[in-house]
Amino acid sequence: MPLSIVREFGPHLIEAKTPIFLSDCLSHVARELGFHHFALAYEPRIRFEERKSILMHNYPAEWAEVYVSFDLAGQDPVRRACDRALLGFEWRNLAKLIPMTIGDHRMLSVGREVGVADGYTVPRHIPGEGSGSCSFVVSAQSELPRERLEAAELLGGIAIAAARRLTGLGQYNCKPALSDRQRECVLWSARGKTAAESAIIMGITETTVLKHLRDARERYNVHCGQTLILCALFDGLISFPDLLRWWNNMLR
Repeated sequence: MPLSIVREFGPHLIEAKTPIFLSDCLSHVARELGFHHFALAYEPRIRFEERKSILMHNYPAEWAEVYVSFDLAGQDPVRRACDRALLGFEWRNLAKLIPMTIGDHRMLSVGREVGVADGYTVPRHIPGEGSGSCSFVVSAQSELPRERLEAAELLGGIAIAAARRLTGLGQYNCKPALSDRQRECVLWSARGKTAAESAIIMGITETTVLKHLRDARERYNVHCGQTLILCALFDGLISFPDLLRWWNNMLR
């Protein structure tokens, strides 16, 4: 049965031409899988901020109003957990992915009270471009249909790909935002080196390092070094593995 649902609805998700069609299709998918609600999001990164984000759901109106009114997106533990997961996860396992605060537990409790009780979320990330998630949710007094989570994983991933396509992303020619020297200066800054230390390592003057960092900030239209590092990480010009390997080598 789960695979038949994938075969039936997968092609419709792939061929979705409009957000409305995609939303309607996901409503059917959620019901067929044994869920009550869905939420789908795709958010382009900073370099593609002219592209509109995709956000659709059929959550209870009361929950949607609370979520928007109190601007809970930045506090959402499910959203944060997406950054730490390669595969779909059950909400009951959030504490295995991220540290849960009192506010996180309170937010989930409020969700349960208005009909967003438990869920399964599929995350997807494309470094330098954007990230997406597709959640399938059950109401209070209902159990997750665990025998159909594999199908939810497949269909959720397909839905995110469809949302990505609807944003206009997926096919583009993109030049690096930074020059090689600018990227190198940002990398050493991310590793914790001062401009003076970076200059010695790179064999250039401190003034030149500061100029490269200033020019890099201007290219991203940001005003501080921390935001510049985040932009370079998002764009894939520097990477977490490279930073972690360097830090680990320094500790030995």
